[in-house]
Amino acid sequence: MEKEPSKKDDQNQGDEANNSSLVQKIQQLGQSNVPQAPDSNIHVLSIIGQVEGHVQLPAQNKTTKYEHLLPQLIAVEQNPKIEGLIILLNTVGGDVEAGLALSEMISSISKPTVSIVLGGGHSIGVPIAVSADHSFIAPTATMTIHPIRLNGLVIGVPQTFEYMDKMQDRVIDFVIHHSNIEEEKFKELMFAKGNLTRDIGTNVIGTDAVEYGLIDGVGGVSQAMVKLSEMIGDNNQGPEEQQVIQ
Repeated sequence: MEKEPSKKDDQNQGDEANNSSLVQKIQQLGQSNVPQAPDSNIHVLSIIGQVEGHVQLPAQNKTTKYEHLLPQLIAVEQNPKIEGLIILLNTVGGDVEAGLALSEMISSISKPTVSIVLGGGHSIGVPIAVSADHSFIAPTATMTIHPIRLNGLVIGVPQTFEYMDKMQDRVIDFVIHHSNIEEEKFKELMFAKGNLTRDIGTNVIGTDAVEYGLIDGVGGVSQAMVKLSEMIGDNNQGPEEQQVIQ
């Protein structure tokens, strides 16, 4: 006589399925959807390693796949329970178009956004960092500003260099329109010689990034949480309440 499955067995099977699903999410997306606190109204988006774009990088590379982040950003915009977004950055850069796509998505979100550069926000990480409503950088973190590069086969014709110039202009325009840095200063940092070994550009450390107007302030997690909470509070106030305060 076969033994009928008990409720306890069904519960154990359900727990195992949930754990398996959670592990799969962590492996594929680098994070789980478990909130950081009960009824948390803040979503954390991590951009770690190299931003992977249209070409899949080797398995040994630590990457952030931009096709995983785009749906998350849409979900943040649509979910009424999420009132703010924090972007954690520790990236060496990566695919330019993928990075610009992420930057445009973050900048177009209607909810308050705050970015924190931890460790490094290099190359295409610069426009991602400034795409938030308010940006912070750790005191020891760095940001490398350099011209656009091309990998692989390069056809040596004038059109190739014109394309690179146009792509570079897209990056420059985005950064200067989403930060307080002057265009001349940003181009000066981008094309500086002698600051980087065997390369053109500048490595900007925390306080210097704030001094140049590239980043809004020096700080870490606590400062970012305080700022985001203030922005969420202002965002939740009605137009009449904001007018009275002003």
